[in-house]
Amino acid sequence: MRVSVKLFAMLSRYAQGVAAGAPFEVQVPEGATLHDLLQQLNIPPDETKIVFVNGIIQELDYRLNPEDNVGVFPPVAGG
Repeated sequence: MRVSVKLFAMLSRYAQGVAAGAPFEVQVPEGATLHDLLQQLNIPPDETKIVFVNGIIQELDYRLNPEDNVGVFPPVAGG
């Protein structure tokens, strides 16, 4: 099944040739979770802070559905 993914800030390095925050399509198996998606993209779990699916924060055990829109944000610091 196909999902749309946006990787923000430094996470964009895991999507070759895609600018930070630009959407790209990923094929995942039926029943895949957010954790599975991050593994498929080779993103270490400690490099993610918040994952949104269709605008709602989800846990990594969330099961993806066809055409979901996923946004992945790294931990950030600043003030």
